[in-house]
Amino acid sequence: MARQEKIEIYGLSTDGVAYAEAQGLAICWETYANECAGEYIMEIGFNSNSGYVYIALENGVSICSMLGRGVEFLISDIMNGEEEFFDDYNEALDSASRYFED
Repeated sequence: MARQEKIEIYGLSTDGVAYAEAQGLAICWETYANECAGEYIMEIGFNSNSGYVYIALENGVSICSMLGRGVEFLISDIMNGEEEFFDDYNEALDSASRYFED
């Protein structure tokens, strides 16, 4: 049986979810379902510094959307914090895999 956990959405206002944030999360969820369903989700949230909503996956790829626009796939270098954006999930996954190689 698959593990069951509670998923919390980080960074959203206590006043409710803004329209653009809701649209962005919907697009991120749709992309998750179509591109990588089954991948473990580490975190879901809104980054108030960048304006992105995101779904961060355990494989190192984050699915991001700003203001309900299309999605981008984000890889963050854990050593220096540099971020790299991709239009294609598989390209992002290939790039993320280099951080997990022995």
